[in-house]
Amino acid sequence: MFPSCQREVQREAKRLPYVPTEAEIRRYYDGVWTARRGQDIVLIKTLLFTGVRVSELVRIRVDDVDLDACRMRITQGKGAKDRTVPFPGSFKETLSLHMDAQRANGATFLFESSWKKPYSTRGVRALLARYANLAGLDHNMPPHRLRHFLFTWLKTQGIDDALIQPYSGHASRTSLEIYSRVALADAQESYDKVIDRFPV
Repeated sequence: MFPSCQREVQREAKRLPYVPTEAEIRRYYDGVWTARRGQDIVLIKTLLFTGVRVSELVRIRVDDVDLDACRMRITQGKGAKDRTVPFPGSFKETLSLHMDAQRANGATFLFESSWKKPYSTRGVRALLARYANLAGLDHNMPPHRLRHFLFTWLKTQGIDDALIQPYSGHASRTSLEIYSRVALADAQESYDKVIDRFPV
């Protein structure tokens, strides 16, 4: 192989993301549950159940949550695109109690500090790192790993890429044409069928 061709191949090779195992996710969440900090539990479950990016998480407003439909509206996500993501019905009561508390405190965003400010992405990353340390994991648990876990787990449950894509916010020239034909209701139905088997 010519040197220039070899460099091109090396440039194109992409490192696969690390995806936590189910055992690691259970161990991680056990640490979250043991700490008994309500808002942290809701935040981490939101990341796990929806797969939203951390930059999207901190912009979710209380009014973006539709408890009846078990969906959250993500506005101005990556690529300045809006989308809707699901959460399981089993999460509805916990989320509703959190929303009531937020409204009682005059909050606008789903996750706000005691200073009435939305969480920062840096703050969320630090929070997740503390729980990874508490769980005794030998690696960190940044938000994108929770996201990778959800979508990989959905794939192992037999959910087709075309049904995962509307929630993930991913889009490519080769996939847009296929994914645009998938109805949101179809994706929601597939998600609902498997999410009760989720490890947390």
